[in-house]
Amino acid sequence: MPSQRWHTLTVEETATALTTDTKNGLDSPEAARRLDQFGRNELAQARGRSRFKMLLDQFANLLVGVLIGAAIMSAMLGELSDAIAIMVIVAINGVIGFFQERRAADALDALRKLSVPNARVRRHGVPAIVPAPELVPGDLVMVEAGDKAPADLRLAQASEVRAVEAALTGESEPVEKTTAALNIANAALGDRTNMLFAGTIVAAGTVEGIVVGTGSNTELGKIATLVQQADEGETPLQARLKVFGRWLVVGSGAVVVLVIILGLIRGVGAIEMLLTGISLAVAAVPEGLPAVVTIALALGVRRLARRGTLIRKLASVETLGCTTVICSDKTGTLTVGQMTVRTIRTIEDNITVEGEGYRLEGELTREGARYQPGATDSTYRALWAAAACSTARLVKSEGSVEIAGDPTEGALLVAAAKAGITQDMIDQQEPVIVSHPFDSERKRMSIVRKAESGTVAYVKGAPEAILPRCVNVLTRTGVQPLPSDTRTRLVSINDEMARRGMRVLAVACRNLQADEDAESELTFLGLAGMQDPPRAEVKASVQACIEAGIRPVMITGDHPRTALAIAQALGIASEDNEVMSGTELDGLSESGLISRVESIRVYARVSPEHKLRIVRAWKARGAVVAMTGDGVNDAPALKGADIGVAMGKSGTDVAKDASAMVITDDNFATIVSAIEEGRATFENIRKTLLYLLSGNVAEILIMAIAVLAGWPLPLVPIQLLWINLVTDGLPALALVTDPPDKGVLRAPPRKPGQEIVDQDFITWMLVSGALMAACTIAGFLYGLYEENSLERARTYAFSTLVMGEVLRAFASRSRTKTLWEVGLWSNVRLAMVALFTIGLQIYSHHSGILEGFLKTGELGTKECLGVLILAAIPVTVLEVFKLMRRAFAPKPNVRMTR
Repeated sequence: MPSQRWHTLTVEETATALTTDTKNGLDSPEAARRLDQFGRNELAQARGRSRFKMLLDQFANLLVGVLIGAAIMSAMLGELSDAIAIMVIVAINGVIGFFQERRAADALDALRKLSVPNARVRRHGVPAIVPAPELVPGDLVMVEAGDKAPADLRLAQASEVRAVEAALTGESEPVEKTTAALNIANAALGDRTNMLFAGTIVAAGTVEGIVVGTGSNTELGKIATLVQQADEGETPLQARLKVFGRWLVVGSGAVVVLVIILGLIRGVGAIEMLLTGISLAVAAVPEGLPAVVTIALALGVRRLARRGTLIRKLASVETLGCTTVICSDKTGTLTVGQMTVRTIRTIEDNITVEGEGYRLEGELTREGARYQPGATDSTYRALWAAAACSTARLVKSEGSVEIAGDPTEGALLVAAAKAGITQDMIDQQEPVIVSHPFDSERKRMSIVRKAESGTVAYVKGAPEAILPRCVNVLTRTGVQPLPSDTRTRLVSINDEMARRGMRVLAVACRNLQADEDAESELTFLGLAGMQDPPRAEVKASVQACIEAGIRPVMITGDHPRTALAIAQALGIASEDNEVMSGTELDGLSESGLISRVESIRVYARVSPEHKLRIVRAWKARGAVVAMTGDGVNDAPALKGADIGVAMGKSGTDVAKDASAMVITDDNFATIVSAIEEGRATFENIRKTLLYLLSGNVAEILIMAIAVLAGWPLPLVPIQLLWINLVTDGLPALALVTDPPDKGVLRAPPRKPGQEIVDQDFITWMLVSGALMAACTIAGFLYGLYEENSLERARTYAFSTLVMGEVLRAFASRSRTKTLWEVGLWSNVRLAMVALFTIGLQIYSHHSGILEGFLKTGELGTKECLGVLILAAIPVTVLEVFKLMRRAFAPKPNVRMTR
């Protein structure tokens, strides 16, 4: 159906456009015809990958391709044990990745859970119950308090209606609904007060509305489409490993080809050089790397789980570590997500209400000191009136408090409870006589009660609706006339509270005589300022993010004034010009938004499409973007960001399933811990990769030098595999468990384009590899020429390289700190693995089975001591190298952050 700005049309114009009747609705034949025309009221289902395709994708990268190629070539040349060992590693890595991905749920399935099973409609003028998927445009639907809207509705009748649209718009305060047409064509969803959107909940009142959108044509359906279209892209780690894989394939391939050509030129037989080439290929590829990376990320997932974070995609652990921007939803993420009374202002008192949300813990304070109002105090009377003029109820359930009814009234009830006022107390002392419900035109409500002193009317509403009706004011000395200057001061107080992002309600009362108007000639009692307050721990977390070089940005569907007040309180923004509304954003082209995105700290009154545009603009600027949120409206941006972070408690299923990470405690501070873990995980992967590649460089140099010098091969393929998978593999698995460095959050984030292998990495790798190669060749030549035995020479070479690699693992934990500064036992797993590997190596020289398998001989005490001395030389030189680099390194500049 063609898109319409339904909120700009009158009820009659809407009915005419849809050819329907506002009294009788559609008849059944017409409804059936439209169902065929427009389809079922369901969200379109995206076609996902099959399990088989998901499994194949685990092997679709160059590094795994090199390993598979090496295995195939080994098998063709009869080295079946080599081939089997490599393929086992490839298979284990693939299976781990497959099962991790299978845990990810489809966000569209969660969106469908928001659909209601049945709907009440009027067909032929007769009320009927029909399955919600069979609703069609033009149907006349009835919705009551507590119901979820089954489709997008243009309201035809609305009686005292308020709807909770937080999951769709991000605004926590219930929205008052009317039937009047609006003259703002581009009004934000939260401002379309004559519309009721699919998936939102009616908090109060009853509604009859004309269906104007079903299935994918609803606002909820548009979000589903955005979720499908949002491109998750590659994580920084995936991109870097892809670049590294290409580099490794090209580099190792060039070395193998060069050595084979030189060997053939020297007259070495083709078969022998082909076997040599296979050995070099095996030496060049770090067979344990895919498993090490996967296990490193899995360990990060486990550590994060202990900190209250669930990771749905392994690579997201590392992505957190290089995050440069956090685009955070406001409601329920930076704030509590529950309206809370913050201030009570009477003519004489300025009272602060402590506590968050609907928790009853909290005190009243005046000028910083605890304040307990007496029964005759103006503050006590204001809170009594606010609670007495309420139809909501506090419901205690399993140690928590929930609100039955309007959340705004619930917030007033919680504030009254903190002053010792309960609903049971009020109902017992002052039973209800009559109620006058809230009306959006009157902007007030009143409840008349029977008190001991007579009949009392309690009235609350918007200050502009209450103050003009007040003639008196309650003071410490009793009821006094309300002078004009005091009225002006109260208006100023109201304006000041509104500028702080609060929703303000005025409370008044009147002692009634017979037939008197309950809502005129009132006595003013006080103003109650409410807001969805910032979480207590978030300000410190925001500051920690800034100090870590990460820019927090607020994105919300709430009003700009409210959003800015919260952002300023948290330290996210400081100036008014750092705020942009959704309407302003609509006026910007993509290039215009990209050019301005870095100067905006707060986006208010934005739609799901806006959020996705903002995330994409930041990514276009080269940022690594984390998007946090908890509502349906956050889902497209959560999926489109480099890493989506959903709230576990308050988050909708849609937000969780569109995210790569879920924070189980809804604590923004947990993100900081996750970033720390992400940075530590990347550094562990990097140091492990350096350790493995340095060993591979040593192996390539050993083999290449031997071929070029005309010596026999110092190492055979099975020995190379043993070193790569056992000697290097086990310490590598221990290296990825290194605890985070204490200064990891004080460093700026890595640049998004920074590669894993940089100049310093290459320098360290070549120096380490050359040292290991030199000492190994020394051992080989000793055996070859002094003992005139190729088997003994290979045994010396093999043992020297194994022992050297074990010792070098300790030096690889840091490129700046020495072994003693890091601590030999600060990574117990590495120490245990080192002892095990050394013991296994000694055993291999005295075990007939292993000697035959590894093609080595026995070593005596004297020979073992010589091997140990050779193996210790590289580590000693590397430790001296660290001290020299530190001594001559320039002093770093102090990094200042806002």
